[in-house]
Amino acid sequence: MSDWVPTTCMRCAVGCGHMHRAADIGYGIDTVRGDAAHPVNQGLACARGIGESRDPDGQWLTRPMVRDEGELRQTTWDVALARAVEGLREAHDRDPDSVAILGSGQQTNEAAYALGKVARGGFGTRLYDANTTLCMASAVTAYYQAFGSDAPPCMYADIDDAERHVVWGANPAVAHPVMFRWIRQGADEDGVELLTVDPIRSETAENSDHHVAPDPGKDLALARAILARLVETDRVDDEFVEEYTDGFDELLTTLPSAAAAAADAGVEMADVDLLADAMDRHALLYWGMGINQHVQGTETARALVDLTLASGNLRPGGGPFSLTGQANSMGTRICSSKGSWPGQRAFEDPNHRRTVANAWDVPVDRLPNDPGPGPVGMLEAAPDAVWTVATNPVAGMPDADSARESLEDAFLVAQDAFHTETTALADVVLPAATWGESSGTTTNMERTISRVRAATDVPSGVRPDIDIIATVGSRLFPGLFESTSPDPETVFEEFAALTEGTVADCSGITYDRLEDAHAVRWPAPDEESAGGYRYYDGGEVESWSFPTASGNAQFSTGQQGSLPEPTDEEYPLTLTTAREADGYNTGVRSRGGTAGDLVARIHPETVDAHADHVAEDRLTVTSRRGSATVRIDRDEGVPRGMVWLPIHHPATNRLTLSERDPQSKEPHFKQCAVCLVAPDIEVSPAAAD
Repeated sequence: MSDWVPTTCMRCAVGCGHMHRAADIGYGIDTVRGDAAHPVNQGLACARGIGESRDPDGQWLTRPMVRDEGELRQTTWDVALARAVEGLREAHDRDPDSVAILGSGQQTNEAAYALGKVARGGFGTRLYDANTTLCMASAVTAYYQAFGSDAPPCMYADIDDAERHVVWGANPAVAHPVMFRWIRQGADEDGVELLTVDPIRSETAENSDHHVAPDPGKDLALARAILARLVETDRVDDEFVEEYTDGFDELLTTLPSAAAAAADAGVEMADVDLLADAMDRHALLYWGMGINQHVQGTETARALVDLTLASGNLRPGGGPFSLTGQANSMGTRICSSKGSWPGQRAFEDPNHRRTVANAWDVPVDRLPNDPGPGPVGMLEAAPDAVWTVATNPVAGMPDADSARESLEDAFLVAQDAFHTETTALADVVLPAATWGESSGTTTNMERTISRVRAATDVPSGVRPDIDIIATVGSRLFPGLFESTSPDPETVFEEFAALTEGTVADCSGITYDRLEDAHAVRWPAPDEESAGGYRYYDGGEVESWSFPTASGNAQFSTGQQGSLPEPTDEEYPLTLTTAREADGYNTGVRSRGGTAGDLVARIHPETVDAHADHVAEDRLTVTSRRGSATVRIDRDEGVPRGMVWLPIHHPATNRLTLSERDPQSKEPHFKQCAVCLVAPDIEVSPAAAD
């Protein structure tokens, strides 16, 4: 019988320790359970994490493929790599910025670091990013602006100490089941409450003590109403604000009255008072894509941070906790050189660029001096060649038909473990190892790094991500890697050394340390230290410090604006999108290779109002960009006048908007205008106004 192998679940960003046991015959994972020795989850595990690690339902890629006379055909690795290198080289020779590379929060830290090294230090392209920008960039930008560095100050340990749990624009009951169990257990204590803010009555709202439902996209107005109420009732922590923050007086000059902001948000003053009372306690304020995926995502996330600052909640047991979706979104942020150099070194700082160039032994002028236009902007730039790694932009990008056209026009290399809508479009398909077959590390949402270990060999036609990346990089840029099969531990050591002295210092973390401790939270500048609650210095007399220019946390002055596409007579309903329990990362591990029915949750009265269009319990949802036929799920938890679609289904993003937050470059997935028509009517999408 095979031995148990300790590893980390790569399903979501909670970072649960798992134990894997390989099949005794052949390859693959036979058994999965929680790891009781892992400090993050102490043996807890969700059914989704276990099931998708042991028996994913996707269509596996087992051989490289190249497109020949319009058809994808299996081939050898030598042929596939030669074709990929040739197409990427031709585009690079024309212009480094004619090559676009898109990574993923599904990679290990080591693979993410290697891909960034190839993209920035090899190609020198601005057109490089990761799919994490589609869900986390607004939170990242808000943290940088407010605190001078990225990542939540909070830790899981704070959940036990909180007196109020405010979940805003997130559904951890579905997206992070183990973490939600901790939150719900905390809220079960006497005097502790769980409040959910969401236009939809989600699974989290169903399990909450209170549910506040603002109008779609009006979260910034609600946040300002709560802050105004704290000011009006003299519940601001004046001492903290005066000594450790900047910009509060300027914010006050722009702050609407609580009543006016509540009306704008579409809520009653009783709801505002409920949330203001919550922030007057030790409150953990969690948020997710319902906040981030908005043209004002950064400003709204900043407003939530403002609430924690004004109420004195930036201390253990409280604070602003951005909930990360993908397993290694945090690692992508600190490792991959997509939005900052490793260790959160700033792109615009010439000293940091020089440090990175010296470490990689490349000319400093090869490195771009800005992080680029973001994933949507990358495809709008019409690159000649695109290389995707562990991501599915054909399904995951907003206004997906436009994204598909850009990818069809480019030479496309798709690297993945499963068949996707993107691999089906590719000129070269490179099959990669998946969870249970890969080695390295990952970083969870509370900044904790832990090991990912292979419990089984890979099929002969499959290679680990890091080997594929290093092979392509070495063939194009000799000397960039020492080996085409780099040891993940050596790559981690290179990354960690490059973070030394930075705000995201990982130089005190080693594989040997992780072997003993199982998991270590950064910053960890030496082998004895590990990160705690950020910015809070504690001591007998409380104090705080921030890596900002003034040393203080920064308030913001954002005010609610209009939606980029409001409803009108032609498109009178609002479409919103969110996660569902059995789909993640465009669902390629859970939908068996086929998408199946697209199911729309719609209030029964909204369905009744369109009864003449319903055929066999189906309708067609149409926006200005495209149409999708849906099966109806009558759900009173969805407000009248709204349509809810799962973000993972490949048809959903044919409808969504490509407008994005100007600061974070994150798209506005959460609201667009749609209408419902009969499914047997051929609808031509209306031209955008």
